Amino acid sequence: MNELRKDPLLNRWVAVMKDSKPLDYYLSTVSNKGKAKRENSCALCAGREKETPQAIFTLGNGETPLGQIGWKTRVIPWLNYVFQIEGDLGRRAVGMYDRMNSVGANEIIIESPKHNEYPEDMGLQQMRYVLKTYRHRLVDLEKDHRLRYTFICKDTSVASQGTEAHAHSKVLCPPVIPKGIKDELDGAKEFFYYKERCIFCDMITEELNLGRRVILESRDFVAFVPYAPKTPFECWIVPKRHECVYQNISDYEIEDLAMTLGTVLRKIRKAFVNAPYYYVIHSAPNRIPRKDYWHTIGEDYHWHIEIVPKIKEPTGFEIESDFYVLHTSPEDAAKIIQEVR
Repeated sequence: MNELRKDPLLNRWVAVMKDSKPLDYYLSTVSNKGKAKRENSCALCAGREKETPQAIFTLGNGETPLGQIGWKTRVIPWLNYVFQIEGDLGRRAVGMYDRMNSVGANEIIIESPKHNEYPEDMGLQQMRYVLKTYRHRLVDLEKDHRLRYTFICKDTSVASQGTEAHAHSKVLCPPVIPKGIKDELDGAKEFFYYKERCIFCDMITEELNLGRRVILESRDFVAFVPYAPKTPFECWIVPKRHECVYQNISDYEIEDLAMTLGTVLRKIRKAFVNAPYYYVIHSAPNRIPRKDYWHTIGEDYHWHIEIVPKIKEPTGFEIESDFYVLHTSPEDAAKIIQEVR
């Protein structure tokens, strides 16, 4: 019989089919020929800095901010923006409806000076540069009290001005907390209210005790397939040390996360050749505008990274109902990713 599982964080149900099909998915592909052609016109490559906006931040060999030359990671404004950093929110009513200006930040983090190379393939040092750049942007953008949440996400399937073959992440900071994130924050808060424990800390303990959904355990992190994911082969990386914001990660933990994230990404890429994926850092919102509302978030929330291979398009039923169907069980998915060498 098929099984229904309840996500304890979002109170959302998913269906796990009894006939688990480990790799029976449509995998989209990208031709190497197309990637090579785009390399000649990629503005994100080293040496072509004048073709992009002025850098907001760069890191180099000394792990200190640099100018335009000799960089290892580089942050520039994203011109195809949803939000505009200048201006005020201008909150106002239009009859019974609410409206505000689209104030916020849009940035591109160039993860490597080299075209068509993944940071995880370039060694731990390059992954450390990327993770430290993530930390810097979160720390810096939190200072703007107009911004409520900072998304740091990487999506390998999204074309951006012909740069999809150049490794990059995007930073988006809206003046509101999106509903999906707010549901997660509220779920963690509700769990803490009833049990006086962090739900993510409980998940780590449960997954390590059971072991069936664990992909990798390192010194400071646990990578696992969640009990009730919304997509097949979705996996999370959660720090063992309780902390609600990514920007408080230590250099010591960044070193371990570079190994953990790099290993999981390489396994996913090998398991699903040429399949796109995305990952998102889930961190606590900017608490400065609403200190009273988030007074327990330091105890009830736990930052983490969610990685999703894009190997199956959601159906209309799944999108509209928020009720997802898994044709591969989380246990089988973890076993497959774990065994990839």
